[in-house]
Amino acid sequence: MGTPDFAVASLDALIRSGKEVVAVVTAPDKPAGRGQKLQQSAVKQYAVEHQLPVLQPVKLKNETFLEELKAFKADLQVVVAFRMLPAVVWDMPSKGTINLHGSLLPQYRGAAPINWAIINGEKETGVTTFFLQHEIDTGNILFAEKVAIGDDETAGDVHDKLMLTGADLVVKTVTAIENNNYQEKPQDEILDEEGKALDTKHAPKIFKETCLIDWSKPVNDVYNHIRGLSPYPAAYTHLDGKTLKVYSATRELSKPDVEAGQYETDGKSFLKFACTDGYIALETIQLEGKKRIGIAEFLRGYRL
Repeated sequence: MGTPDFAVASLDALIRSGKEVVAVVTAPDKPAGRGQKLQQSAVKQYAVEHQLPVLQPVKLKNETFLEELKAFKADLQVVVAFRMLPAVVWDMPSKGTINLHGSLLPQYRGAAPINWAIINGEKETGVTTFFLQHEIDTGNILFAEKVAIGDDETAGDVHDKLMLTGADLVVKTVTAIENNNYQEKPQDEILDEEGKALDTKHAPKIFKETCLIDWSKPVNDVYNHIRGLSPYPAAYTHLDGKTLKVYSATRELSKPDVEAGQYETDGKSFLKFACTDGYIALETIQLEGKKRIGIAEFLRGYRL
C-alpha cells in the first residue's frame, strides 16, 4: 500500500527479494498538469509494468474494496507513504500490517518527518518499521536504521537516502515476520541516553505559512529552514510584493550592515538577505509566475 516514488523502492525491493506480492493498493488516478490528464501514481505505474493487480479505493471502508482486498488472502500488509488506514483494513491479515516511517520513531511522528528533522538541524534521522495500531505512528517498533544528515543536504537528498535504506529495511522486516524471528518494542519504552523518557519532536503537515522565511532568526536556522523545504514545497520570501521561492542558498556569518529581512545586491552576481547574525545568499530561486533559475541569470533580467 503506497503512492509516491518513496514507496516504489520498497515494492521493487520486495519483488526482487522473491516475496510474493499478491496485490497493490494505491491512490486513485487524478488530473494533473496543464491538460489535466489523469495521472497514475508512481506505485500504480510500477505495478502495471509488473502485471500486479491494483486496487484504487476512494474510500477505504467501501464494502466492495474490502471484499476485493480480503479475496487476496494476504498474510501481511506493507504500508509505505500511503494514507491512514481504518482498523478494518490494517487488522485484516493474519500477521498484521507493518508501516515504514521516515524517522527514528518515536521521534518525528507525523506527515513530514524528513522536512522537520532538517528544519530542526538534526545531524541524523532514519527509517523505522512498526506494526500499525489505532494512534498514528505509535505501533510497536520492529526494526530501525540510522542515516546521517549532511550539513548541506536538502530534504530531497535525505528523502532519496531514506527511500533506499527503507526499502532494505522493509525486506528485512518482512523476512523476519515470515520466519517469526522478531521482537516488538513499545515506543514508550525507548529512552534517551540518560535513561529518561524521550522529549519527542513532532512532524506535522507542512502548510504554506510554514514555508515563509523568518529573517529575524539566526542564519543557521534560516539555512536549515530553506534546505528542509527543498525541493518541495520550497521556502519563500517576498520581493517587490511577489512570492520568491528559494531552493538553494549559502550562509555568510558576518555582522549585517542592514536590518534583518533587508537585502543587498550588486545587481549582477549576488542577492543576499540579512538575518540576525549574518546573511543568506540566494543561489537557485523562482519568482512568482517565472521559471526556476540561478541568481546570476535572475539578476540579468530583473531590476531591483
